[in-house]
Amino acid sequence: MLVPATRYADCEAALAFLTGVLGLEEIQVYRDGGGAIVHVELGLNGGIYMFGPDTRDNAFAAFMVAPSESGGRATVSVYAIVPDVAARHARVAASDAEILLPLADQPQGGSAFTFRDPGGHIWTVGDYDPRAR
Repeated sequence: MLVPATRYADCEAALAFLTGVLGLEEIQVYRDGGGAIVHVELGLNGGIYMFGPDTRDNAFAAFMVAPSESGGRATVSVYAIVPDVAARHARVAASDAEILLPLADQPQGGSAFTFRDPGGHIWTVGDYDPRAR
């Protein structure tokens, strides 16, 4: 199993967007004594996506960069497989997320769209499932 993980400057906004707009399931949210998010686990179709704050100063932080620090470019994106691509597209388009590639049929099958979430991370949502071959 692969579990993508990243960091957000505003974990509360990321949690609200990813659960409320994108429809990921909240599995676990860990908070410190002051109530600030320190680690989040979200689920979708058996997969897990984790994130935490980008303000923590630890050994791992030296290897991470926020999209805002790289000119908005990413080296990894998340592909989310959903059965209702058009409905997810409508919800994301109605939010403040930036649509990078519109909903379209894909050469490998299915349809997909790509967007930048409010934290600057790039996601593709589609109904093509490479495991279904």
